[in-house]
Amino acid sequence: MMFVHQPGSGIKSKLNYTFGFFHMNIKLPANDSGGVLKSEDSELDFEFLDNRKGKPIRVQTNVFLKGKWGREQRIHVWFDPTADFHTYKILWNQHQIVYFVYEYPIRVFKNNRRDGVGFPTQPMQLMATIWDGDSWATNGGKTKIIWAHAPFISHFQGFAIDGCPYDSSHKKSCNSSKFWWNGKNYWQLSPDQERRHQVIKHNYMYYDYCNDRTKHLTYPPECPQ
Repeated sequence: MMFVHQPGSGIKSKLNYTFGFFHMNIKLPANDSGGVLKSEDSELDFEFLDNRKGKPIRVQTNVFLKGKWGREQRIHVWFDPTADFHTYKILWNQHQIVYFVYEYPIRVFKNNRRDGVGFPTQPMQLMATIWDGDSWATNGGKTKIIWAHAPFISHFQGFAIDGCPYDSSHKKSCNSSKFWWNGKNYWQLSPDQERRHQVIKHNYMYYDYCNDRTKHLTYPPECPQ
């Protein structure tokens, strides 16, 4: 996928899905592409920020609820995302959303609707885009795209969907236990997954909206206290 100038480019699935397991292998642009935003988004986002020479690329995840943003988490990854393809996955069922880098859960967003926290259940498409985010993506918008380094090319492969296609006449069928991702084993992390998740949180996560007192004077209800 090539990005030469505004507004960007992208691909998306033909169908909408409600719950499932979504997988893509991505290789990011190798040239200096700070300010260029690479994302897989629909309402559940993987976003790749920063690619200035000598600076680490950050992976940002976000959960948009009814158009409201502000639930970002950011990690430094333990590999060079520009050197080869790497695997990014999302598990989404009625109990939790889990973002994976390879087999490492880097983020878990639980269904806490009983506590008044929104949880996405509407049909969504799987999308991959590359676009101009230099108003905010790198160094708070201070670092701009160097267009002389264009084109910026992201490579995608293994675009795999194991999800429930949305059918307006059978809205509840996507909650069925016949789909493996709705099984009890996927209502929460396994002990090994929880261990891996803690490794990410303690060693690679450097920003969590839950702890950002400039955004939230009190803890959001879904955040541990």
